[in-house]
Amino acid sequence: MAFLSGKTGLVVGIANKRSLAWAIAKVADEAGARLTLSYATDRFESNARKLAETLSNQPQLVACDVTDDAAIANLCQQVDSEYGGLDFLVHAPAFASRESLANPFVQTSRIDFAQSLDISAYSLSALTRGVVPLMERRGGGSILTLTYLGSERVVPHYNVMGVAKAALEGSVRYLASDLGPRNIRVNAVSAGPIKTLAASGISGFTTMLQHVRERAPLRRTVDASEIADAALFLLSPLSRGITGEILHVDGGYNLSLIHI
Repeated sequence: MAFLSGKTGLVVGIANKRSLAWAIAKVADEAGARLTLSYATDRFESNARKLAETLSNQPQLVACDVTDDAAIANLCQQVDSEYGGLDFLVHAPAFASRESLANPFVQTSRIDFAQSLDISAYSLSALTRGVVPLMERRGGGSILTLTYLGSERVVPHYNVMGVAKAALEGSVRYLASDLGPRNIRVNAVSAGPIKTLAASGISGFTTMLQHVRERAPLRRTVDASEIADAALFLLSPLSRGITGEILHVDGGYNLSLIHI
């Protein structure tokens, strides 16, 4: 259904065809949205262009290093020039070095900690600050980010990403409070573990998936399409009364205790 017909959206963090950002971009396109897709560096450009060609509505493509304020300003300017406003933002950047995931959390270096928090958490605030004027022209908007249960509980080998996701979820609540009077909603989807390229860097991920199948109330893992459908709901007017929420889409796994 065309829940986003006539809407314009910005999806930041397109990496590959298995990424959750891409799954969300596909359903937003199917729902009628016109999109700007953003990728991190030139290394991702070719892949992003190939993916973009498969969408019904040809999207705008813009590179953006979310650690660079000038790059974020350029991204927002490009969106403004193309669409003259913005209805929704999907924030998906996340990063932790292999060392910080492989080693005990106590060994996380200052540099790795700062980099992970900057890319995975602060970038939401930086991007939001840039898109708020564009959303105000449309009378409001919806901002969505992606998180994981490791923000709430200790998940083996998730380490600094868990801390980054906790900061991200706190940012969701504070941004929702700040921007509610402007009719801009801010929410997050807490996705269950899914076989993405990013997940391949987490040791013991296969064991984690099996544990979810055994412990989740639905007795199965979720897939990217289920995350994307939940995102579509939070981006659309169907969720117009919801802000500051963390929506778990994990088969109910967040209800169980973690023993891996």
